[in-house]
Parts: sequence; structure tokens; C-alpha cells
Amino acid sequence: MYYHIRHLTRFRYSAPVSESVMEVRMQPRSDGSQRLHTFQMTTIPRATLFSYRDVLGNVVHHFDVPGRHKLLTIIAEALVEALEPPPLPPLDSDAWLALDALAASGEQWEMLQPSRFAYASDLLRSFADELKVQRGSDPLTTLCWLTGRIYHAFEYAPGSTHVHSPVDDALRTRRGVCQDFAHIMIALARMLGIPCRYVSGYLFHRAEDHDRSEADATHAWVEALLPGVGWVGFDPTNNLIAGARHIRVAIGRDYADVPPSRGVYKGQATSELDVAVRVTLVATPAETADDTTPEWRAVERSFIAEAEAQQMQAQQ
Repeated sequence: MYYHIRHLTRFRYSAPVSESVMEVRMQPRSDGSQRLHTFQMTTIPRATLFSYRDVLGNVVHHFDVPGRHKLLTIIAEALVEALEPPPLPPLDSDAWLALDALAASGEQWEMLQPSRFAYASDLLRSFADELKVQRGSDPLTTLCWLTGRIYHAFEYAPGSTHVHSPVDDALRTRRGVCQDFAHIMIALARMLGIPCRYVSGYLFHRAEDHDRSEADATHAWVEALLPGVGWVGFDPTNNLIAGARHIRVAIGRDYADVPPSRGVYKGQATSELDVAVRVTLVATPAETADDTTPEWRAVERSFIAEAEAQQMQAQQ
């Protein structure tokens, strides 16, 4: 399957700022059952883009906008081929022994330790006791069970938390978004000795799937390391094992390692962030996605028209 992705980001400042320095993680990965065919990124105001790969293989773009501006728009576009991963083989109780040996070796130390957003708070330990979280017959069965329990324990409620919310916010109210559910699952899996990491990316939505997550936003889920299998994705927001609809962009210990955008600016101003995402299924790599829905066209026009109007005003 081929997916065409449009990711629009707009930073609106309350007063002109004199410089913006930004790093961006929006380029999908090329590994496993996923292949990136094309990727391009533009900014308004225009900036020279640089990139590097971080220690986990994520592509990080960075740039500097030195002139005065009240608006910064980032347009990322990608074409990705994704295949369904092979069926998961059954595991037995010996897989726990293999995980214990892996932990003792220190090879996956970072993915077993608490991190900034995925940690065992008092509320998380109470939640673990409530669910009776413990090692089941094998790690795969345990992770599937945990995915379902988190899915049923929380209401998906956009706006109930924000990107810097600790896990306790969602645990206290039992409401949150994909980022919260991923952090809770990572922390619980690590408590069981399962190396676990955070995945930032996109989810292709189909009406028949009844996904809880929003179609016009980025998505987040979890990958766990299973002995003899490798890294396997679990989506507690939608109670799924990750498949071809899950398009991977970046991996890290938690959200702090892989935000889609992060930066600083000079100026006495506050900033407001708007994001729009469109993932479209296309038949071949040569096919152009036809984003003809009136809602998407209106969103895209508002992003680009406002940015171009600011550019013209700055040049006068």
C-alpha cells in the first residue's frame, strides 16, 4: 500500500519575532516493512534546511529563520510504501527468560529505564495494582492483554491533556490522547522487564475501522522488543497490533525524544500552534493524491494563503 502524507504546521506569534530556530521530525522512516519513496519540506518564510540522523536513526531537519515574522509555516509531504508485517509467531514462557538475559546484558538499558514521560508514579503503580498487571504466560500475550486493558480503562478525549502532561494527568481523570496511553503502556511494560519505546507517526483512517484517534493529527503508539521476533507495535489508543496503516516517523524513549517540531524564538511574544494532517491511500507511487474534500482544501488554503500574504507584506 502507498500513502501520500501532507503535514501542515503553523506557528502564529502574538507580536513579530526576530528569529526562529527549529528542529523537525516529520520524515517517515525507511526500515522494516515500510519504505519512504519521496519526502520534501518547505517553510514560509523560506529557510535553508539541514538534516542529520540521530542515534536511533530518526531524520531530524533543522533550520533558522533570521528575519522578522509573525507566522512560521512548515509544509511536509511524503510518499510511503507500507506492507503488512508478517504474522506474529507464538511465544512461550521461555521468552521471559530471554528478556531477563537481555536486561542483564544492558543491551536495551535505555528502553527499560524510566524516562521523562514514561515512569512509575504513585498513580501508575496504583493503576497497575488495579489491573493486576503481571507477567502472563508469555510476553506477547501479556502485551496484547495490556493494550486492551488500557484501551477500555481510558476515554479518548482530545484537549484533555497537552504534549507536556505527565502520566498522572490522564491517570487521575481516566481521559487522554494517544500520547498519554503510549506513555502509560511503556511505563507498565518496562516494569515487567519488557524493553519498550515510543513511536511517533501517522495512522491511515478508514471508516470501517472505527478508530478512536483523530484522522487530522499525528499519532503515537508503542513498540516492544520480543525475543526471536524483534520490535512489534501496539496501539493502546485503538486496541490494535500495529500494521500497514501505522506509518512510523520517529522512535524514542518517549515523546520528549521525538516531538514533530521543537524550537525557540527571539522576541516578546506568545506562540500558538496549529497542525493539520492528511493521509491518503494511492494506487501507485506515480499517482498524485486527490485531496478533494472541501474540509481539507479549506484547511490547506488557510495555512498557505495566510503565510503567503505575510511574505508579500514583509517584502513591501
